[in-house]
Amino acid sequence: MRFSVNLPNFGDFADPRNVATVAAAAEEAGWDGLFVWDHVLHRQHQGRPFGDPWMLLTAAALATSRIRLGTLLTPVPRYRPQQLARQVATLDHLSGGRVIFAAGLGGPVEDEYRSFGDPAEPRLLAERLDEGLELLGRFWSGEPVNHHGRHYEVRDVALLPATVQQPGPPVWIGGFWPRPAPMRRAARWDGAVPLFESARHGHVPDVAEVRDLVDYVRKHRTAGSERPFEFVLGGATPPDAAKARDLIGPLRDAGATWWDERKVQTGPDLDRLPAVLRRVEAGPPTV
Repeated sequence: MRFSVNLPNFGDFADPRNVATVAAAAEEAGWDGLFVWDHVLHRQHQGRPFGDPWMLLTAAALATSRIRLGTLLTPVPRYRPQQLARQVATLDHLSGGRVIFAAGLGGPVEDEYRSFGDPAEPRLLAERLDEGLELLGRFWSGEPVNHHGRHYEVRDVALLPATVQQPGPPVWIGGFWPRPAPMRRAARWDGAVPLFESARHGHVPDVAEVRDLVDYVRKHRTAGSERPFEFVLGGATPPDAAKARDLIGPLRDAGATWWDERKVQTGPDLDRLPAVLRRVEAGPPTV
């Protein structure tokens, strides 16, 4: 099982230097990954400064050499695919092929889309997500792309350089369980990053629900898929090592392959460097 640190892209972590500090500490302490949020607006946290996630991850890449880096998660329908493809490919080169790309619809949709006059109907966003993901994979290959879709058009374009990782960085898909559509989408890619209706962000999901999710996704996986598939769960682990093992062990046994630590993200310290750094320096849970 692998372990990651999860940071918002606002508050103290709007500053790339603070993200670099946490990333270096995470690598030193034995964590396997660092992920940041991708919001331009989240009214629940209004009044705080926000940072661009790709700039934050650039700082993290320059401060580390081993840990995996990415967003959790990027709302693909909010981007132009060609812009997003360039950002991800550039980070993949800078980091030496350490990027993981997590994608979804994003939200809150009122904040992230309608505040800027963008359409936010779920069906439309889902269409743009699927078409955008297809284009990203083709752009990352470095091969010429011609595409005439419902939402995007590309005329004989090759974006170079291709990503270091081929056929591209691992793609993880987020969404709420037990809603089936996001997890059917995840089954077509490289990983599932579920949030649970019964265990919101920062809370630990129920083991029985995790088993149901894993069974559902495995049932819908494409036969013969060559790349490993990851089940990424997250929440806050207790400081006591034995209690943390008791919490995470059953989730690992149910199929989880990554634990994303959201230790301080259910309280007022979620965007404060000192509290997050203390947790990171204590190291990942042991299972």
